[in-house]
Amino acid sequence: MNPWLLLTIAGLLEVAWALGLKYSDGFTKLVPSVLTLIGATASFFILAQAMKTLPVGTAYAVWTGIGALGTAILAVFLFAEPVNAMRVVGVLLIVAGIAALKLA
Repeated sequence: MNPWLLLTIAGLLEVAWALGLKYSDGFTKLVPSVLTLIGATASFFILAQAMKTLPVGTAYAVWTGIGALGTAILAVFLFAEPVNAMRVVGVLLIVAGIAALKLA
């Protein structure tokens, strides 16, 4: 399978488990905790598959970038986190970094 597709899937799973950490309430809620652990395991496994052919630095940076970007955006909608100029600039810088690494 295309390593960039694998990396994208792994990054989206990172978003899922990062949000799951919030829903698990410090691993005190069983279902969100179990889903978070499954998502994290799947994310790491798929990231490892992508790293078979992608450079480790690029793969890891893109994976964390997708996770940070997705989590930051969804947190605004799911948890009413604030939107301000600095947060928007930060998100745009993450997007620029992911694009640069993909094109490098």
